[in-house]
Amino acid sequence: MIDNTGQVSAEFLFVFGVLILIVMLSIVFVSDQQELNIAMSAARSGAIEGVGTSSSAIYPEDTFRDYSYDKESLLMPYDVRIVNVSYNDLGYDVNYEKNWIRFEVYAKTSDRFDSDELVSIGDRINYNLRKSLALSFNSTASTNKLYNPVFSNHYVYTTANVKWV
Repeated sequence: MIDNTGQVSAEFLFVFGVLILIVMLSIVFVSDQQELNIAMSAARSGAIEGVGTSSSAIYPEDTFRDYSYDKESLLMPYDVRIVNVSYNDLGYDVNYEKNWIRFEVYAKTSDRFDSDELVSIGDRINYNLRKSLALSFNSTASTNKLYNPVFSNHYVYTTANVKWV
């Protein structure tokens, strides 16, 4: 008589080992996507914060002083809406040895501003977007005071000029 009691245990161990291998391989792909999801969420939050602070005319003291001289219309509350926040993967950056992601914000306003004022509003939006990214990835110490660029484990983030639609 042949004893086959060990066969089921060996098959179970083989299937269990293959499942562990599949899970470990998928974690690599999921972690990259999770990092991009965190970045996109932080970017949207930062862009909305940038619109909120600048459209309410809440500025740092030096910016307020600069706007008092040549951009007085920005010192009054105004209406700006974020239409879309997206990103482009620009490939591998050899300087930072990470993938380079550039965020683009599309916004619109019902007020009439000249192009210089729109650039200033866009700069505030992008600043807050990058700041939110830096805070989300705890990388404020590894970037400059304008939070440009922002670093995470696998990516380096920058922003394009806000596109006005």
